[in-house]
Amino acid sequence: VTTSEQHTHDKADWHAEQSDEELLKRLLQDHNRWTGSKRARELLDNWSESRLKFVKVFPNEYKKALIERKERRLEAATETTRAQVATNQEAVAAK
Repeated sequence: VTTSEQHTHDKADWHAEQSDEELLKRLLQDHNRWTGSKRARELLDNWSESRLKFVKVFPNEYKKALIERKERRLEAATETTRAQVATNQEAVAAK
């Protein structure tokens, strides 16, 4: 994995688990289909190189909030898993 690919992957994780690259590509495909845009077609035809030229720009505070939200969800999932394991252990011990 190249630094650029990792950076792209990291950015995708910041936005509700939705791949920014997939969204961008779909928007370009729709734009090309609806308008016949030659530029959109060029970008899509050269996607492996074109995709690296796009940069997602959003405020640092928004990024921080998304990271914190993801961490809270991970903590909640971990707690749920721990509770399930404890319940399973109690059920096994009761047998």
